[in-house]
Amino acid sequence: MEFHKSRPKLIRMASREQETQTDKQTTGTGQDMEEHLSPETEPDLAGSLSPPRNNVLSPTRSSFPKHVHTVMDDKFKEIANDLFKRSRHESETFHPDLTAPYEYPDQCPLESEDEKKKRLERQMSQCNDVKIKFKHQQNVKSPTFFGATLTPAEFTKEEEEVLGQFQRVSITGDETTGVPLSDVQQAATSLTAALYIRKKYMDTAMQSFPFTTERYLRMSETGETPVMDGGCKPEQDIEREDTVEDGSPVCGQDPWTSPTLPESLGYAVKMVDGVVHVYDNLDAMRADEPVELPYPDLAAYVADMNMLYALIADGPIKSFCYRRLSYLSSKFQLHVLLNEMNELVAQKEVPHRDFYNIRKVDTHIHAASSMNQKHLLRFIKSKLRKHADEVVIKNGGKEQTLKEVFENLNLTAYELNVDSLDVHADRNTFHRFDKFNHKYNPMGQSVLREIFLKTDNYLGGKYFAELMKEVMEDLEESKYQFAELRLSVYGRSYDEWDKLAKWAVKHNVYSDNVRWLIQIPRLYDVYRSKGTLSNFQEVLQNIYMPLIEATVDPQSHPELHAFLKYIIGFDSVDDESKPERHMFTMDSPLPAEWTDEENPPYAYYLYYMYANMVILNHLRRERGMNIFVLRPHCGEAGPVHHLVSSFMVAENISHGLLLRKVPVLQYLYYLGQIGIAMSPLSNNHLFLDYHRNPLPDYHARGLVISLSTDDPLQFHFTKEALMEEYSIAAQVWKFSTCDMCELARSSVLMSGFDHKAKQHWLGDNYRQEGPAGNDIRCTNVPSIRLAYRYETLVEELKMICTAAWEYQQDGASSGSGDAH
Repeated sequence: MEFHKSRPKLIRMASREQETQTDKQTTGTGQDMEEHLSPETEPDLAGSLSPPRNNVLSPTRSSFPKHVHTVMDDKFKEIANDLFKRSRHESETFHPDLTAPYEYPDQCPLESEDEKKKRLERQMSQCNDVKIKFKHQQNVKSPTFFGATLTPAEFTKEEEEVLGQFQRVSITGDETTGVPLSDVQQAATSLTAALYIRKKYMDTAMQSFPFTTERYLRMSETGETPVMDGGCKPEQDIEREDTVEDGSPVCGQDPWTSPTLPESLGYAVKMVDGVVHVYDNLDAMRADEPVELPYPDLAAYVADMNMLYALIADGPIKSFCYRRLSYLSSKFQLHVLLNEMNELVAQKEVPHRDFYNIRKVDTHIHAASSMNQKHLLRFIKSKLRKHADEVVIKNGGKEQTLKEVFENLNLTAYELNVDSLDVHADRNTFHRFDKFNHKYNPMGQSVLREIFLKTDNYLGGKYFAELMKEVMEDLEESKYQFAELRLSVYGRSYDEWDKLAKWAVKHNVYSDNVRWLIQIPRLYDVYRSKGTLSNFQEVLQNIYMPLIEATVDPQSHPELHAFLKYIIGFDSVDDESKPERHMFTMDSPLPAEWTDEENPPYAYYLYYMYANMVILNHLRRERGMNIFVLRPHCGEAGPVHHLVSSFMVAENISHGLLLRKVPVLQYLYYLGQIGIAMSPLSNNHLFLDYHRNPLPDYHARGLVISLSTDDPLQFHFTKEALMEEYSIAAQVWKFSTCDMCELARSSVLMSGFDHKAKQHWLGDNYRQEGPAGNDIRCTNVPSIRLAYRYETLVEELKMICTAAWEYQQDGASSGSGDAH
C-alpha cells in the first residue's frame, strides 16, 4: 500500500502545479480577449453561422485546470486496469443472488490476513504510546447550529424557541472512530481529495455543490473551523439561479411565445475532438482561436477517474467508510428512539399541512410510460371508436387507417383488455432487460408503439401529445404532485431537436406541473451496424450542435428556443448490465475515430455529454437563459465504476443500487449530498427484490433520496403512481410521516423546478443550511429532523477535514525535519 501513503501529497502537488500553469496561461489574456471580442473591431462575418451580433460574450471567469502528469498517474492507471478486468469477469459470471461483498467477509474479505495483523500491531502500539492522541474530539454537547457554535446554555434557549426537546447523542473521547489514527488521516486525505475532484467538475458546469461540504473542505487546507454567518448558499450559486430567465409563463400567457427573440451573437461553431468549440468569427475558426470558455481536459478526466478507481479498491479506506456508514445507521436508529414522538408532536401542531398536501416531485419518470396500463387501454379504445378511419401510418408506401391496423392484428375494440395489452412487467422480466424493453410495445406490436407512443410518426406525434396532456391534467388535478418527464433524443439525425420542439409547440404540450429531461440512449452500436452513422462524433454533433445554434442564434430555431426553457437537463439511459469490453483511457479513440460497431463505454458517453454541456451552459448563462444539469441513470446494474463517472460529473443520479456494494463511494455520495432518485417497484421487477432494496439504509444514513416511479405503465396500477410508490414503501419499511415528508422535501430540492417555485413549496429560506432553511408550514418536516441531519453531516465533515489537515501538517513537519 505504498501508493496509499504518498497519494495525498502528490495530489496536492499536482493541483498546485495545475493552478500555477493555469495562472500563467490566463495572465494577460483577459484584455486581449476583450479586444478580440469588441464589436468595434469585429470584422464582417460573411458566411458565418448567423448575422453579426450586438451582444458580446464575456470571457469566462475561470478555466478548467489542465492536468499535470505525475508518477502516481501510472500507478492509478495500473490499479484501474486491474479493477476493470475484475469487473468484466464479474459481469460475465454474474449471479443475481450475490449481494454486497462486505456482507460476506469469508468470501470477499476487505482486508488480507497480513493487513489485519499489521492493523492489530498498530493498535497495540498506539495503546502503549499514551502520547499519541487524536487531536479532534467529537463532542456533540456544543453542536454547530444556525451558523454559530453555541454553548449549552445558549443552545437551550434556541431549543425552547425552535426545536423543543431535541435529544442528542454525545460521543466523547480521544478516538471516536474506532480506527487507528494513521488510517483515519490517510483515508480522510483521500476522501477530501475525491470531494475536491467533484467540486471542480460541478463548478465548471455550474452544477450544484453543497455549501456545507465546500466550507469544510477549506478547513482541510487551512485547519480553521468554518464560522457560519447565517449558513446561506454562496453568492455564485444564488447568482446562477437568479439571473437566468424564469421558465414559468405568466398565468394565461402562451408558454411558447415571447415578445422578441434574442438577436444572434454571430459566432461560428464546430466540433473538435468530440467537444463543441465556439469562435468569434470564421477567421478565428480558421486560425483555431476559440472563445475563452472552460473546455474540459480529457487527460484530467482520465487521471481523476483512475485516482477514484484506486480509492474505492483501497482496503483500509473501504474498512473506514464501512464503519462510518454503520455508525450513521446506528445513530439514526438512536435518534428515532429518542425523538420520534417529538417529531410527531411538531407535525401535529402545524395547521392544514400534512403528507397529502406537501409538494412531491417524481424525479425519474419516462414520458412514454408515464400513464398506467388502464389509462393507455382506455385511450386506444377511445381512438378506435371515434377515429377509426383516420390515417395513422404509411406502410410500404400504402396508407393505413387505425381500423385497418387493428384488422391486420385480428383485434377489435371490444376484445382489447389489460391482459391482451401486455405492457406490465412480470416475473419473467427479472434480469431480462430485453424482455422489459419489449413491454413498451402494446400487444407486442411495434406498430402500435409507433402510433401511440412516439413524437415523430405519420401523425406528427398527435396521439402521444394527447396522452401527455391527459397525464398532465391528472397531475394538475392532484395539485401537489409534479413530474420531470423524459423524452428521447437519439442522435441519429441533425433535425431531431427541431422535430421534437415543433411537436411540443404545435400540440401545446405544456403544464406548470411538468418539466422535461432529455434522455440520450446509448445505442450507437445499433445505428452503426445499420449504417445510419459512420462514427461516434456524428451522435454528439446531432445532439449538441442544434442546441449551440439555438443559443447563439435563437431566431434560427425559434421553436427549439421556446422548448429549451422547460428542459432542465440530460439523462443517459440503456441497459447497464451489458458487458463493457473497452476501458476509457487516453489511448481510446477520439469520437471522430470511433468507427467500430462496438458501443463506447459508459464513462466515455458521460465525459462527452458533460464536456459539451459545459460549453452550452456557459453560453446560455451569458445570454440569461436557463442552464442544464446532468442526471444519468447509474448504478442500477453492471459494473460499479459507472458510479465513479457519475460522482465526478453528474449533479444527481437515478437508481444507485450498486452503492450498497461500494462503501467508499456510498460515503462519498453522502458527504457530497448527491441526490439519488430511487424506484423500488421498478427495481423489484428488474434487478433487485423489494425487501433487499438499500433505500431504507441510504435514508437512515443521510443520503439525499427521493422516491420516483420510473415507468408507471410497466410497474404501477393506480392513477397516482407516485402515491402508490410512497404508500408501498411506508408499509414495507414502516416509514413514519416524518420520513415520508423528508423524502418529499428531498424530491423538490433535487428537482429542476425554478427557484421561485421552490420558495413557494419549501419556504423563502430553503437555500439556508440545516433547520434554518426549513419551514415546517410548507414541508411538514420537523426542524428536529433537519437539525439532526445537518449536525451529523457537519460532524462527519469536521472529523474528515480535521484529520486531513493534521495529516498534511504532519507531512510538512516531517519534510522539514528531513531537510534539517
